[in-house]
Amino acid sequence: MKAYLAIKYYPDARNRKKIEEISQILENQGVSSFCMIRDREKWGKIKFPPKKLMGLAFRAIDECDFVLVELTEKGYGTGIEAGYAYAKGKPVITIAKKGSDISNTLRGISAKVIEYKNIKELEKLLAPVLV
Repeated sequence: MKAYLAIKYYPDARNRKKIEEISQILENQGVSSFCMIRDREKWGKIKFPPKKLMGLAFRAIDECDFVLVELTEKGYGTGIEAGYAYAKGKPVITIAKKGSDISNTLRGISAKVIEYKNIKELEKLLAPVLV
């Protein structure tokens, strides 16, 4: 099984630790992951024009079994990626720290919404969903 990790993009990859922690949770459950900033942009070393970037994202989503949206911090791309996945019939799982603003639209297209306090709790709550 393979997950597309949709998460807010930062040119300086300041959320790299979070991406690595979520990727490890997935790997612990036997799920490989794809993350644009990590796998295509090499943590900001490679830049793509916006149209090419979205094309690469859509192709990667097509190759994944589901999309995991981390929405603690909103990003334009995460909503586009979630909507594309939903339109293609791919399950969307949304995760966010408790108290985050998750729109009704995203809640409506998500197969599951998980709100967590910390990374340990996320691992515990996400594990049964990935089985």
